[in-house]
Amino acid sequence: MKVKRFFAATMSAALKQVREAMGDDAVILSSRRIDGGVEIVTALDYDENMARQKLGDAAAEATSGGRLGELQAEQHRRLQEELDRSRNRIRELRSPHRGHDPHQRFGNGDTRLDVDNLPPVPETRQESVAAPSAADIKGADDELAVMRRELASLRAMITDKGPSEQTDTTAEKPAEEAIEAVRKRLGERLEEFGLSPQLAATLARQSGRGKLEDNWKRSLRTLAAGLKTGSGDWASRGGIYALVGPTGSGKTTTIGKIAAQYVLEHGADSLALVTTDRYRVAAHEQLFVFGRILNVPVRVVDDAHSLDAVLDELAGRHLVLIDTAGLSGADPGCQEQLRELSQSRHPVRPHLVVPATSQPRIMKSMWHCYKMASLAGCIMTKLDEALTLGEVLGFALETALPVSWVTDGQKIPQDLHPANSASLVRLGVERLRDARKQQTMAEGA
Repeated sequence: MKVKRFFAATMSAALKQVREAMGDDAVILSSRRIDGGVEIVTALDYDENMARQKLGDAAAEATSGGRLGELQAEQHRRLQEELDRSRNRIRELRSPHRGHDPHQRFGNGDTRLDVDNLPPVPETRQESVAAPSAADIKGADDELAVMRRELASLRAMITDKGPSEQTDTTAEKPAEEAIEAVRKRLGERLEEFGLSPQLAATLARQSGRGKLEDNWKRSLRTLAAGLKTGSGDWASRGGIYALVGPTGSGKTTTIGKIAAQYVLEHGADSLALVTTDRYRVAAHEQLFVFGRILNVPVRVVDDAHSLDAVLDELAGRHLVLIDTAGLSGADPGCQEQLRELSQSRHPVRPHLVVPATSQPRIMKSMWHCYKMASLAGCIMTKLDEALTLGEVLGFALETALPVSWVTDGQKIPQDLHPANSASLVRLGVERLRDARKQQTMAEGA
């Protein structure tokens, strides 16, 4: 956080100075009238929490953001005054005649010496002046060194940096400021990509010292490397897979796509479909339609047939796909389903079906609701309907759920694809580019 004071004859002139020196992002902490004009105290990268920490106990009386800004400005004024006093004392120590600084500031603020109005110098007898002793010189040097340290400490407090962070080379400061500017812009672009502010900030901090575009590409590679994919080859692996998720996430349609793809490659004899949705009227009709079209058996888990009993009957099938009811987390039926899956004596692999169109909070809520089933992975659906993909990619990265499949349409089975991290990130960049074009066209209309 960078705090700075500006002085001008009028408020408009002071605001103009602020814009020219600090840009449009500056925050005005306080403004007040002084002799000869106005004073404005501004800050860049203002953080209210950081301001409260620096003010300590004094921040307790700040019940509003405006009052906190005034306290921050008042602290800056005091520190600046201390800094000015230290500078004046150092000037005095450097002056040949201590206490008679020829550049001392007059009451009118003019630092120039008016030679026309000097009083006449009386003629006096010349007296010899003794040279300063070595002890006097050493004392002055010691006092000067102390003042320099004090000046550095005060400057560090005003610029919000610790004394240990101060360096002797001024060239490093612009370089560090440039790096921080690139990181800030990178974080903003990653948020525009769709990532959460926390994840975007983390990736931005991991960036190097290069240009924005280089760090952008590096962040995308990091994102792709963090996504776990490549577990969508269920046909060759075989096993029992359950799709869980809220209503409308695309569970049943996705099962139809996986089943159709399997039948085309391996036939219908080693495949079976199961539904645990006995909570809604005609809930399993769509799954029975898929079963009739593909010529594969469909079994229903209900009060008379437990999940383990149905899976015992289908023990000879190479691949079993289980469709579940889309119920809210507070519904007792949802908890019952999840317990059946997690406590089954058969090796069921539950996968969370996540629509790419969902809000990040809804995705996290889904994760907390269904993770008790010991999720083995996830499936991303509705990629064709999502404006940006950073939300669903960030969700998979933060939860560390392997992505098995992605779907991008209603065609069966064409719109089902094994997940690939590089392809997903590349598609996300394309969606960001398309979104920017649409925004530009809308603004120009």
